[in-house]
Amino acid sequence: MTKQALIEKAVKVMQQLPDEKAVEVMDFAEFLFKQHEESQLRKDIHNMVSNGKTNAFLEEDEELYTLSDVKEPYNG
Repeated sequence: MTKQALIEKAVKVMQQLPDEKAVEVMDFAEFLFKQHEESQLRKDIHNMVSNGKTNAFLEEDEELYTLSDVKEPYNG
């Protein structure tokens, strides 16, 4: 069933419902839409952070010390 067919069927059903029940259906549809938006936003943020180079410097360990920095060798 296509999206348009589903919409048309939902409209027909809602037209037969009492006003209070139609409001409940609309509230639920809005709830589902907000969930979908939030899920999509989380995915987009995750992709942006994963593919971005903002934190690339954290992946590379900076060489802080070399052997020439050693003053006394450890003979433990």
